[in-house]
Formats: sequence, C-alpha cells, structure tokens
Amino acid sequence: MLITEASNRLLGGAVLLLRRPQDVAQSTAAPGVSMNRPVRVRIWVEENRDSFLPPVCNKLLHQKQLKVMFVGGPNIRKDYHIEEGEELFYQLKGDMVLQVLEQRKHRDVVIRQGERFANTVGLVIERKRLKTELDGLRYYMGDTADVLFEKWFYCEDLGTQLAPIIQEFFISEQYRTGKPISDQLLKEPPYPLSTRSVMEPVSLKTWLDGHHEKLQAGTPLSLFGDTYETQEGSSMVTMGGQCLSLTPDDSLLVPAGTEYAWEREQSSVALAVTQDPARKKPLE
Repeated sequence: MLITEASNRLLGGAVLLLRRPQDVAQSTAAPGVSMNRPVRVRIWVEENRDSFLPPVCNKLLHQKQLKVMFVGGPNIRKDYHIEEGEELFYQLKGDMVLQVLEQRKHRDVVIRQGERFANTVGLVIERKRLKTELDGLRYYMGDTADVLFEKWFYCEDLGTQLAPIIQEFFISEQYRTGKPISDQLLKEPPYPLSTRSVMEPVSLKTWLDGHHEKLQAGTPLSLFGDTYETQEGSSMVTMGGQCLSLTPDDSLLVPAGTEYAWEREQSSVALAVTQDPARKKPLE
C-alpha cells in the first residue's frame, strides 16, 4: 500500500493505481525528501493490539496529510461521526457493521473481510481537515433522526479527541434522562449534511477478478469513479534518489510535495491512496 499525500502540486483523490510493471507513477513536486521505511502492517497491528480498546478502539499508523488508522473489535458505539471529507474503509480481518444516518433514516452497511466483531481489524483512511472544516460527534434519540447530544470541534487527532467527548456524554444529563437540552444544540449544523445514499461496499477481490484483462493490459482503472474525493507481488519506490522495495503487506507513507517513482512487478496489485480537499464537491 503506497500512501501519497496531497499538496497544492500533488493532486488526486484516493486512487486505485493498477498498471503494467514497466509503468512509472510520478508526482510533480520537488525531490530531496528522505525516504521513510515501510511498515509491515500485520506485524504493526499485532504489536499495537492493546490500543484497540473501547471506547474508540483505534490506533493511528500515519498522521500527516492523510490519517491512516486501524480499528479493532469488538466495539459497539452509539455515536455518529460527521465530517466534510471522506473515509475509506477496508476490512483486513473479519466483518463489521457501519451504521449511517441516510436521508434521516438509520441504515446498517455490512463491510466484510476483503471489502468489527471479536478480533476484527479494519483500515480507515481520511484526510487532514482544512482550517475551515469542523467535525461533529452526535448521539440520536433511539432510532430517530432527532439529536440528543452533539459536540463540534476542529479535528487534529481522533485517537485523543473522541474519547473525552464520549465520556462527557456518558456523565451528561442527556444520557441520564434521554432528553436533549435545546440550548446546547445548534439550530443549524456548520454545513449542510449530505443527502446522498452511501454506496454499497465493494469486494476488492471480486472487482480485481472482473477487471483482470484490462489491468493486465495496463489500463488505469478507478475503483470509485469521479464521484468522490477518494479514487491493491512486490514493487519498487524511488524517492529522493533512494530506492526501496515493497513486499506484500508493506505500507509506505510518501510525504506531501514529494517526487517519487513507483514500479511494480508483473501481476502485482497495489493500492495507492491520496485524498485532495480541492476535489470536494457541493453536497447533493
């Protein structure tokens, strides 16, 4: 997994890049940045498993322009996270249920392995917030769309900022009584909430099998199309005059504004992720 950070000169959404091995993917920023060492993802997950504990159950692998985290289970939370950017979910082990509020109706989105219950691990990727963007944490009244409790904040570190808000809710009058306090709720949220339906999860293996011929022919394909900000042998990354080999299960962070070249072996599949807030479109 090659994670490239968006800057003013390195653009894209999180794009699935799949080309023939001779092709080279390059960014357009200045060279000279020293190369980070790759992270063996499954080893890292095992070493940090104690961090996947309630109430947040996550651990950040990278926290730069892209926030790359792993989330463990079991974990059942009643809060809803609101942000202006997008989140890319991928289940490494086990299945999970993502609960969303869609057009004022609650909906469960099941994300299966390869697409959190006991011993499950999921990958979540989201971008750094613009200074004008706020995150929200909400609790609703039962199965309704009526807000019971909410907090809006500028997000810098989800790993440390969510837990105090969750704890605040559990000692609040709203939690005790099940009734909101009107003067603690915003009359209107900081930005309109999307009415778009959440896409159904995509099985990455099935998608790759279905596009095998085009991928082998070197045709670049987008997993999500152009509708979203967000667009998986061994490979070689050259950055700042240094060469580094990536093997299966490796993760490498390419800092924003970095020139790099990426060559992949025959039949290899790699996931390259960037998220660019400049691609954010008006909500439908």
